[in-house]
Amino acid sequence: MWGSFGLWIDRREGDTNLSMSEHNEILPAKVLLPLGLGTALSLMGDATLYTVLPTHMADAGITLGGVGVILGVNRAVRLFLNGPAGVAYDHWPRRRLYVPALFVGALSTAIYAATRGFWPLFIGRLLWGLAWSGIWVGGATMILDVSTEGDRGRWTGLYQTWFFLGSALGSLSGGALTDCLGYSSTMWIGAALTALGGIVAWFLLPETRGARPPDPAPLGANAATPSRLRTNGRLWLAVSLQGVNRFVLSGVVAATLGLLVEERLQLNGIALGVATVTGMLMAGRTLLSMLAAPLAGALSDRTRSRWTVVAWGLAGGAAGMALLAWGVSASILVGVLMLAVARGSVQSLVTALTGDVVHRAQRGRAIGLLHTAGDFGSAIGPSAAYLLFPWIGLRGAYLVCAALFAVSLLAVLRFHSGWQARAPEPQVGS
Repeated sequence: MWGSFGLWIDRREGDTNLSMSEHNEILPAKVLLPLGLGTALSLMGDATLYTVLPTHMADAGITLGGVGVILGVNRAVRLFLNGPAGVAYDHWPRRRLYVPALFVGALSTAIYAATRGFWPLFIGRLLWGLAWSGIWVGGATMILDVSTEGDRGRWTGLYQTWFFLGSALGSLSGGALTDCLGYSSTMWIGAALTALGGIVAWFLLPETRGARPPDPAPLGANAATPSRLRTNGRLWLAVSLQGVNRFVLSGVVAATLGLLVEERLQLNGIALGVATVTGMLMAGRTLLSMLAAPLAGALSDRTRSRWTVVAWGLAGGAAGMALLAWGVSASILVGVLMLAVARGSVQSLVTALTGDVVHRAQRGRAIGLLHTAGDFGSAIGPSAAYLLFPWIGLRGAYLVCAALFAVSLLAVLRFHSGWQARAPEPQVGS
């Protein structure tokens, strides 16, 4: 996808032909800073748009009816782009794809700043969908390149922290800057920051393809041959968990938490604004997810059982949704905190699990599948929630989500027990 456009980006002649001994010197820490910073800064325009577009439609030159389309079309197009992006990362050097994707992200935000009207903004969002497929699929693939089974959980968790940080900073700074400087100026700043991330990655991000030798005994080695991707049960379970996690937490909960807060404030006669309280809960949720992702990953490395740790995350997700359904103020607060931990831990661990159970030559395609499931879940979550409201109400929708987490937990417990019974647990490579 990005290969021919990215040829000029490779500043180091012969970069794609580095020997294995040269590649083996690449450490995850050397990759994480430029990769994480590029990913975080790329979110400045997107996170700002989600925050301010509903209240600055006139500045963007669109109507209320176009807001939902504009905010959702980037996710819709990624359903068709994540797979090809994964295939491209399996066949091309990573830098040639990832770095151009950052600059296309900057271009998309510049379009928000420089134009008005539905169709220019629509084109900008399509470009952002293309860019984010390259950034998000590529970033996860590169982290898997430089990590091993013994440390993969920690490094994927730390990379997820950069994602949460970029989302939070983009929302907070984007809203504040829009109030101070206006919509267009803020978008130009977002475009400049994304381009800065691209420049940092251009100069500091090493090529990671073939960065490490194969793990001596991969988890699920019997399912990790290149010809078995479609029948890899562990991979498809991880993909399903990603879809459920994003459907519930980035779809249903993100779209309905304000309704739950409004209901509680009215019942209790509290004078605080609904948006203020909802914003506080969402910010706290993001902060806790940032902490949970690397901690859960490190715990999975230490215990040498990622499936066990992800099971605890799913259990927390089921309990958290049940607490939201209960609906009293204390249960809502505790539920949001539990869901934040589930969100961060499951999202980081499914990436690490994907690296564990697929062949290194197919990691790009596997990550593409993983993120397609996540995008699909988060895209249909809000619509599904509002379709359910007339039939079962808000609490009923939350109980359905709790059941989805519970079924996922049962699937993990059942299938992981079956895998352990069929084969002894392999040793984790160092």
